[in-house]
Amino acid sequence: MAETLKNLTTIIKERRTADPALSYVAKLFSKGREKIAQKVGEEATETVIAAVSGSPEQLTGEAADLLFHLLILLEERGVPFDDVLAELDRREGLSGLAEKASRPQ
Repeated sequence: MAETLKNLTTIIKERRTADPALSYVAKLFSKGREKIAQKVGEEATETVIAAVSGSPEQLTGEAADLLFHLLILLEERGVPFDDVLAELDRREGLSGLAEKASRPQ
């Protein structure tokens, strides 16, 4: 599962500097962080709507769009996907409530 996302991060890195006229990824990068973050927000909203009132297929598609755009945002910020996986590993076995309580206020 994570291998697919890792492969996608490699493709995103490669396309970051491509011609924006030929690459959706490059086009997003050319518009800047705010636009990329806006797209993540839009996809998150569409994912929630699909979860509440859409079909399982619609939710699957929107979830894929959300992950894709989140990976672009992580790349734009210079946050390696491996860091996200490491954070998930760190949280493994922790109660969600305990993990949230351990965060700095």
